Amino acid sequence: MTEDVRTDDAPAPALTALAEAYGVATEYWSFFGDRVHVPAATLRAILHAMGVDAQTDAEAEAALSDAEDRPWRRLVPPSLVVREGSGVLQVHVADGHDVALRVTLEDGSVRDVPIPPQESEPRRVDGVTLWRLHVPLPADLPLGWHAVHAEQRAHGGDQPDRTAECVLIVTPQSLAPPPSRPDHGGRAWGLMAQLYSVRSHASWGVGDFADLGDLASIAGERGADFLLVNPVHAAEVTSPIEPSPYLPATRRFLAPLYVRPEDIRETAYLPASDRSRLDGFRGPVAAADTDAGRIDRDASWAAKRAALQLVFAVPRSPARQALLDRYAAREGQPLLDFALWCALEEHFAATLDEGQDRPSEAWDIASPLVAQLREQLTDRIAFHVWLQWIVDEQLAAAQSAAKASGMRIGIMHDLAVGVHTRGSDAWSLRDMYASGITVGAPPDMYNQQGQNWNQPPWLPHALADSGFAPLRDMIRTLLRNAGALRIDHVIGFFRLWWIPAGLGEAAGTYVRYDHEAMIGVLALEAHRAGAVVIGEDLGNVEPWVRDYLSSRGILGTSILWFEYENDGFKPPEHYRRAVLATVNTHDLPPTAGYLAGEHVDLRARLGLLTEPVEQARAEAVAERDAMLAILRERGLIGADATEQQIVEALHLHLIASPSQLLGVALVDGVGERRVQNQPGTENEYPNWRVPLADSAGTAVVLDDLAANERFRSLTDRVEEALRR
Repeated sequence: MTEDVRTDDAPAPALTALAEAYGVATEYWSFFGDRVHVPAATLRAILHAMGVDAQTDAEAEAALSDAEDRPWRRLVPPSLVVREGSGVLQVHVADGHDVALRVTLEDGSVRDVPIPPQESEPRRVDGVTLWRLHVPLPADLPLGWHAVHAEQRAHGGDQPDRTAECVLIVTPQSLAPPPSRPDHGGRAWGLMAQLYSVRSHASWGVGDFADLGDLASIAGERGADFLLVNPVHAAEVTSPIEPSPYLPATRRFLAPLYVRPEDIRETAYLPASDRSRLDGFRGPVAAADTDAGRIDRDASWAAKRAALQLVFAVPRSPARQALLDRYAAREGQPLLDFALWCALEEHFAATLDEGQDRPSEAWDIASPLVAQLREQLTDRIAFHVWLQWIVDEQLAAAQSAAKASGMRIGIMHDLAVGVHTRGSDAWSLRDMYASGITVGAPPDMYNQQGQNWNQPPWLPHALADSGFAPLRDMIRTLLRNAGALRIDHVIGFFRLWWIPAGLGEAAGTYVRYDHEAMIGVLALEAHRAGAVVIGEDLGNVEPWVRDYLSSRGILGTSILWFEYENDGFKPPEHYRRAVLATVNTHDLPPTAGYLAGEHVDLRARLGLLTEPVEQARAEAVAERDAMLAILRERGLIGADATEQQIVEALHLHLIASPSQLLGVALVDGVGERRVQNQPGTENEYPNWRVPLADSAGTAVVLDDLAANERFRSLTDRVEEALRR
């Protein structure tokens, strides 16, 4: 039974209309089926974060009038995203004037855009009569990033009295289906791993890009076509480093934590004394490579940074320096700003006492203090620019190793939902983010108070005004050396749950984004990279969103334990085709641990259960027994099946689905039981710090993986089943 949830703080009609004009939901359907009416305080706070004053009814009415006039004040919009073969440009021309349009294509060529006769729509704005024209774009415009130039001039005039430019982005209708091996029936499987957890005897206490290439080679030799890893976005460069890969400092640049110092060419030219020092830095952290206890990012990065500074000081050959210079020129000012942020983090960590905050000016990239420090920290900025170049080189090597092993797709990166509120992106792109707002999720059965992810949201209008350049650059960075991209919480391209500071998680509301534009940019960059895109579309997602993503060639996500139909597990034959299907996810224990009820035991130990532990255990046992009964009915296990046999049977069960991509978690291949991330915890559990181990709790190093019996058995059975 549903009900209307209202508060005494009901918004006036003008405030409601204003919020809707800016994409702010004034009501929504909750997880529990109730229609919730958003209070006026929430709407005002969110509008204020968008730069819209609506504290009084009079202000709301004035802002609503301004919102209606705003597009008319522009000769052309700041950006327009269209699908190939279609698109209409709105042009607003002053009365008594003509307008001429031309498109400068990405290759530099120019084309005129004819304006057909039409019944124009007039509007009086700021005392001037304006006419709205609807101009069809040429149907044969190529895919790419173009620009529309508009010139307005008085009737009979020789010179334009107004000019404007619109970023024109022509995107593909749909992406191509994922590549696969001919004997896999149009499907492909791959390995999924947390890169930091996969270490070799050559690692520095944490898995790195060299390990990534080696793991991809091992998986490719077993028949895998992709290797999905956790986000490798850059985090802090000073301690403490945020362990969650889903709360990065930036989504544009990548983590030098994963660099292998010995694989940098200049390392070979270190003087003997410096090479000895480098080995001394590595020794203590490398000793942890066989320790199954806990990954220490801070120790590993401190050792690596010291070693990398030695390598950075080695003179580069003219050819190598030219490569670095070309990389820096291509990445431009955003790279310099990120490197400056890194240098500032180091500077303030070294000059401020513990607990002392940096000057307020330091949080403003345009302040005189930051300008002064940009000059003062030139060498450190150069070091961090160099580091990103090294990251790019080593990721390219990993993708080459993946493709050389026979993988059709190769490395699959993961895109986090957002960034840290005090990270590089929020600092250097502050005008792109809503101040005083964080994103999260509304209340549901798992989090009855809602969730706050402590990430600032992009401002929808700022994205459009920027021509979606930050989104484009972020995707390009991730796809430059990869064959696929997984989008965490892909619903964020459609709407996000905004939480005003001080109001609490449940007092937020949804804010809509221009999904056609954002998905279009994503599709264009993926098309150019020849990459596959997967959207994590789990949870409370409207059905039309899944249909829309599928129509654009973007795959969804299915997880065995979450797929239900008619009060029971959904038969895999009923899964969607356009998905990445997996048995588990990093927010659940590995399959061996899940079958043993480790998810219940852990939550009980941490005090996270909302129901009696006996009830939770009974529900987990019933769920497991229902799945085992299905496996027996299908002849996949016998009455006395072992844990390993059940894990393999679950993967064979999944292969009965039509899903185009199938994921096999590395933890399932070695018998690990510990979860990588326990939602609802921060320091109570070592989230994102659990190294790869087997069922006995012994660390598994990459050097031994190819010969690991359990890993070979699972991958063999998956490969054989797909071939059949």
